[in-house]
Amino acid sequence: MVEEQNTLARYIGPVCRQCRREGMKLYLKGERCHSDKCAIEKRNFVPGQHGKDRKAKLVGYGLQLREKQKVRRVYGVLERQFRNTFERAAHQKGITGDNLMAGLERRLDSAIYRMGFATSRPQARQIVRHGHIELNGRKCNIPSAQVKPGDVISVRETSKNNPTILGARDATAHAPAPNWIDVDRDGLTGRIQGLPKRDELVQIQLNEQLIVELYSK
Repeated sequence: MVEEQNTLARYIGPVCRQCRREGMKLYLKGERCHSDKCAIEKRNFVPGQHGKDRKAKLVGYGLQLREKQKVRRVYGVLERQFRNTFERAAHQKGITGDNLMAGLERRLDSAIYRMGFATSRPQARQIVRHGHIELNGRKCNIPSAQVKPGDVISVRETSKNNPTILGARDATAHAPAPNWIDVDRDGLTGRIQGLPKRDELVQIQLNEQLIVELYSK
């Protein structure tokens, strides 16, 4: 079974296997995840030859590890990136788990996704890497760049007719932007209004306190 080819390398296999491994939709393929084509609708069991027979209940470390892997997969970050984000969160004021999730949510690629200019975070990461995005008027191709209140995110003038971005904007027209981002969908721009709150984060069920416990050992 190929779950991750290397813990320090980006996963490049079928992303639907990641959802099946976690037993829930992680919304990694955009609109497909909302359709009956979603793999987990048909095969909601762990991938692999003996996937249907793996029904052991997770406790302790196993439960904490799965929660960490779930969040890593949602945001598409490597282990080292995730650990660094946790370390920063642990040194900030407030609840470490909330700080961790807010730090992940404020990645540039995640902000692009939340603005509706991509149908998934992997697509948003690709859009950023291909140089279609400006941060405060300057080209930024770093998906992990942290946005802060007052920052302006926009699609570059030369990319405003990009079919991928326009298609994503139209496909996500029904989904409102979070309160912490003021989005101009016609102008393909957005301004960060504040910091994301816990109830405005990912749409999947998770318990970030388990991740805090894992890294606090």
